[in-house]
Amino acid sequence: MKNKIILAKNILLPIVLGGIVGLIISSFINSSTLEKPPLYPPDFLFSVVWSILYLIMGIAYGILVYKGENDKEIDKIYYTQLIVNLIWPIIYFVFELRFISIIWILILLVLIIYMIKLFYGKNKIVSYSQIPYLLWIIFATYLNIGTFLLNI
Repeated sequence: MKNKIILAKNILLPIVLGGIVGLIISSFINSSTLEKPPLYPPDFLFSVVWSILYLIMGIAYGILVYKGENDKEIDKIYYTQLIVNLIWPIIYFVFELRFISIIWILILLVLIIYMIKLFYGKNKIVSYSQIPYLLWIIFATYLNIGTFLLNI
């Protein structure tokens, strides 16, 4: 039973925190006033994609913890990238610091790559599950840079 609680906690944590950040930033999102780069998806898609990615992220980390495959370095990188991830939309939407948000998302990108590398050393399937997250952040980086450049 204890292991199931640990697994549930690790799955729910990123979803709940992502939801809280979503509520915080919701009144600040006004993308209709910005020029957008090509391939910019409809606004509703962001919450759908992030919900799925947070779920996959939580499951992956939860599996590592459940199986005892995590260690201090994995814990540190996982929570660091999660915190950096959760702060990015606040920088971008609330404070509208578009250039700073580019630097921030590049830091997140490096953290995710490192996290995947660490996960790979413990559980290859878990590490592969983070590839959609990595691809979405690469795409988000493109959107962030494109939006910044089109709205200078």
